[in-house]
Amino acid sequence: MKSKLTLLDVFNKTEEDVRLRTRSGGLITLGCLFTVFLLLYSEWKQFNTITTHPSLVVDRDRNLKLDINLDVTFPHMPCELLSLDIMDDSGEVQLDLLSSIFAKTRLDSDGNILDKEVPFDTTDDTKELVPEDYCGPCYGARDQNNNDNLPKEQKVCCQTCDQVKEAYVNAGWAFYDGRDIEQCEKEGYVKRVEETINEGCRIQGTAKLNRIQGNLHFAPGKPYKNPINGNGHFHDVSLYNKFPNLNFNHIIHELSFGPKNTKNDQVLSRPLNGHEEIHMDNAHNIHYSYFTKIVPTRFEYIDGTKLETTQYSATMHERPVEGGRDEDHPNTVHSRGGIPSLFVFFEMGPLKVINKEEFKMTWASFILNCITSIGGVLAVGTVVDKMTYKAAQYIRQKKDL
Repeated sequence: MKSKLTLLDVFNKTEEDVRLRTRSGGLITLGCLFTVFLLLYSEWKQFNTITTHPSLVVDRDRNLKLDINLDVTFPHMPCELLSLDIMDDSGEVQLDLLSSIFAKTRLDSDGNILDKEVPFDTTDDTKELVPEDYCGPCYGARDQNNNDNLPKEQKVCCQTCDQVKEAYVNAGWAFYDGRDIEQCEKEGYVKRVEETINEGCRIQGTAKLNRIQGNLHFAPGKPYKNPINGNGHFHDVSLYNKFPNLNFNHIIHELSFGPKNTKNDQVLSRPLNGHEEIHMDNAHNIHYSYFTKIVPTRFEYIDGTKLETTQYSATMHERPVEGGRDEDHPNTVHSRGGIPSLFVFFEMGPLKVINKEEFKMTWASFILNCITSIGGVLAVGTVVDKMTYKAAQYIRQKKDL
């Protein structure tokens, strides 16, 4: 007696002795097996593929410091004359960073490395060369008329070359190369200027930024605070102006914010890496500006590790400090002011991009796709086999006639 479940069987069986096996059916079976193998292999590759899904969230790390990584070459600016300052809208100012946390590499006129170490401060070596009662002249930049009537600790003196420079700055005088100033002659400043004035310089290092709007700039001459009210600072460009061969042509080997992505740093947008600005004519008085928009970026990897970094977009502008009409754009007039320099303005975006790594396919999707591939290939193979068998029968009947 047959079970009632047989009424539900949708997989009808044929009798074994009425089955026909053909050579074309065998070929179609081999083709189906090969196709199924390719499809399953493709699904397996897709199952093991890792994709990155980006998303946007509000950046909540505004109080953290941000690293800026710099590697810039100035072919026609000596290390002795370069300075680097960072300012932001909070009022924080970092002056003369090149004398502390950045490495300076001297380059000859052909770009070859001369020396990794650049001596900037030799005052400690010269203190032993002067008498204890020495009171250096300020050459009229400071009032020293009453020194003879004052005790030693109250005398107005300029003991070092830097102190003479500062006195000149406070008096509003141009310092130039320090020639005929005994402190600068003793410290070797004048000699260093003569020896290095035709050199280039490569700057490499990392500094800390507040995550707000601000700028960093390379400028000629040591920075000094405003002697009138103490707000802001300025640079003595007298030595730069004395040598017209000097300019701020530059090669940006690297300009990035935050740590590098060691797994795949190419995915980050850092458009200024490898950028060059080399002008052969009228380059002495050009002011370069780069405007960068920084986007905080987090990478969440499949192994559970995370990396907080950034990427940025940038636009560039250059103008002569004397202003005037643009030679290439007659309707454009440049403003007058500033000094020859290289400025990088930065601004933090309010949103953070999160790039999360995930497997492209789940186990459920993989199994479902495998079943679908096998079933689809077999269904198509069945149709092809029936068509081939019917066609063969029709041809055979035509021949019999």
